[in-house]
Amino acid sequence: MIKSFNEKTPRIHQTAFISEAAYIVGNVEIGENSSVWPGAVIRGDFGRVVIGKNTAVEDNCVIHTADYVEIGDNVIIGHNVTIHCKKLGNNCLVGIGAILLQGAEIGDDCFIAAGALVTPNTKIPNGSMVKGSPAKVTEPLTGEKLAMVRFGGETYAAMAQEYKKAGL
Repeated sequence: MIKSFNEKTPRIHQTAFISEAAYIVGNVEIGENSSVWPGAVIRGDFGRVVIGKNTAVEDNCVIHTADYVEIGDNVIIGHNVTIHCKKLGNNCLVGIGAILLQGAEIGDDCFIAAGALVTPNTKIPNGSMVKGSPAKVTEPLTGEKLAMVRFGGETYAAMAQEYKKAGL
């Protein structure tokens, strides 16, 4: 369901896949080949939400902000993730059930582990593996882990196009 609110209408690229069971409202922009899966809620009622290209918002995620959140390109936001942060960089993977709180800024090429709690105003540098509650950088993200994060965006973009073709 895609709805306008306070004279703001979501702007969604024609190549994006939006599940009919997702809810998108207000000042939201979604880039090309991105996908929003069943049960996801993206609310641009208080502030603006910008999602780049080839980014997947998996099932039952919540994305909301008090002012502005920018989500980069080639990002996978895992099932049941809550995003209330300021920035989530390019080529990131956010694991199942992670929570990114207000003011947090995540750099490019980061892996936020499942269940991690990124506390308010935390700054995560580029190329970081982040785990725990509260979340801490545990190691640089390199090699196979970095390749996995980068590969995922392409995989989801292709699958989203299959869903579109199937009329789902």
